[in-house]
Amino acid sequence: MVNLNINGIDCSYGSTKILDDVQFAVKSGEFWGILGPNGSGKSTLIKSISRVLKPTKGTIFIDEADIYKLKTLDVARRLAVVPQDSPITFDFTALEIVLMGRNPHMSQFGMEKKEDLDIAKNAMDLTDTWQFADRSITELSGGERQRVIIARALTQEPQILLLDEPTNHLDICNQLEIMDLLTLLCKTKKLLIVGVFHDFNLAARYCDSLILLMNGKIVAVGESSRTLTKENVKKVFRVDAIVKTHPVTGALHVTPLSKPQNQPPKNLTVHMVSGGGTGSTLMKILTDEGYTVTAGVLHLLDTDYETAQLLKIQAVTEASFSPITDESHQANLELIRKSDFLVIASTQFGEGNLRNLEAAEKAQETGIPIINLEETPIAERDFSMGKASTYLTKLKNHGAITVKNTNELLQLLNSLEETLQQQKKQSADKTTPNAFHPLKSR
Repeated sequence: MVNLNINGIDCSYGSTKILDDVQFAVKSGEFWGILGPNGSGKSTLIKSISRVLKPTKGTIFIDEADIYKLKTLDVARRLAVVPQDSPITFDFTALEIVLMGRNPHMSQFGMEKKEDLDIAKNAMDLTDTWQFADRSITELSGGERQRVIIARALTQEPQILLLDEPTNHLDICNQLEIMDLLTLLCKTKKLLIVGVFHDFNLAARYCDSLILLMNGKIVAVGESSRTLTKENVKKVFRVDAIVKTHPVTGALHVTPLSKPQNQPPKNLTVHMVSGGGTGSTLMKILTDEGYTVTAGVLHLLDTDYETAQLLKIQAVTEASFSPITDESHQANLELIRKSDFLVIASTQFGEGNLRNLEAAEKAQETGIPIINLEETPIAERDFSMGKASTYLTKLKNHGAITVKNTNELLQLLNSLEETLQQQKKQSADKTTPNAFHPLKSR
């Protein structure tokens, strides 16, 4: 068992302070991730822990020993580093590179023993690099080379493993394989791991705890659920985001939202029927396109509800897991009456939200155009004993148009926009709103 304690360190390059009073503690069997924007001090923190850059203030301890007072060889036997880039220009084979990890365990002029070769081979098997054993490191791709460097670090048999963007050159399959391996070693070998990551979701999925750095200071530290909040993401990365628990992995999942494109407002309102996250992306796209978006009825804590809040979209809401009440239904109808289009997202329907389709039917009766976004067949989303399918069939028979994806939806809205604007001008003196139904004329 080993403990790593970072006690209030400052680090500087010349007169420029990079880290300011950073402190945290990690123990064996824990996997910690460091997140932050470029220039926040993530790599500097790894350099400081690995004795590349001595702090100007504070101390770093491995157990009871100040790491900067230990001999280099003693540190190398306990701590290994996987750097962000490993430029190697000499024509070493992959196996020779990996065997370099055994140097701290060998005498100055000693040769590798069978035990060293066995440890190296095991590390290369774990990282799927034994197939490159006899190939020159200069012939390998960036991802292949990175896996060799990770194998070298594992061959060092450290108690502490520091990672500076370890998956930077890897494709998604290799990223998951390496992270799965590191997690396994962390749990079974009680390896203490601290790594720098750019990917929110990779870090949230694999790390026990996270550190959010901004301008060299820790903004949040602790379990993912307490650190990786939309408020902290906004503060540290200056970007809005949806932060929800992924239904499959059970880990937090962060969806950053791009900044608005500042399109001129279209003076048109789209009301959305959605839920379960099926409308989140579309809400963002439509608001970026200049449409005013409303939504309902959404259940509290639903992903689409969170998105509506984030985008400041007016929405009618209902308590979680509750059927739509008469009050919410009437409020939803009121929002729909003020809209120019109603879009039904490819969401699931059950008894709890079936009244949204009833509202769509009433909207169609008043002449409001209905667009059905059917990315998934309704038969796969209907949990209302066929009632939702019946509603949608009736809507289609009375003029609702079905589109298969967001691009088709946007094209349809654009094609209808000019016609609707002209009709709205012509009927400005009429008392019945939305009397013209552009979809029925198609």
